[in-house]
Amino acid sequence: MITSALPSHADPRAQRELADASATAWALAARAGDADAVEQFVRALHHDVLRYVSYLCADPQAVDDLAQDTFLRALGSLHRFEGRSSARAWLLSIARRAVIDGFRYAAARPRRYDGADWQAAVERAQPRGVPGFDDGIALLDLLGALSDERREAFVLTQMLGLSYEEAAVMSGCPVGTVRSRVARARRELMELAG
Repeated sequence: MITSALPSHADPRAQRELADASATAWALAARAGDADAVEQFVRALHHDVLRYVSYLCADPQAVDDLAQDTFLRALGSLHRFEGRSSARAWLLSIARRAVIDGFRYAAARPRRYDGADWQAAVERAQPRGVPGFDDGIALLDLLGALSDERREAFVLTQMLGLSYEEAAVMSGCPVGTVRSRVARARRELMELAG
């Protein structure tokens, strides 16, 4: 039986490594046909996928669909997962491709709004009075000011906790480039916030 018990005294990096090891073990067990492991694999990584997709995707309405698409793709190709990387890194790379495909699909089939005042409708649909909501909006605004490459590197390493090496593999660039992008993103965010 694979467990996800995380010691409360461990540092965040050790907790993340233990969680990654558990998720990878669940993915390998699911690959072997264990239905319970499939459920545990999805539960362990669902929040990370939602978070990552929401930072990459410009359409908040599409986040759940893209996350679901990510898991459908992952479960369909789970038989090819060999555990050479963490299951989280593998799954987030699938999420990245799902978002890119979503952008391509949206560009090929633009949607129209039939209402008279679409901006007012969007403003009315935004949640109000949710704790941390304004901070989240401020963070999204600050992250939106970064270039796509810097934002992706920052979100992967600083918000999702991937190592620089894992982020480099997902981004398809050298580790030094990821380090540079994160450092520049930090500097820009501090300048924008200050």
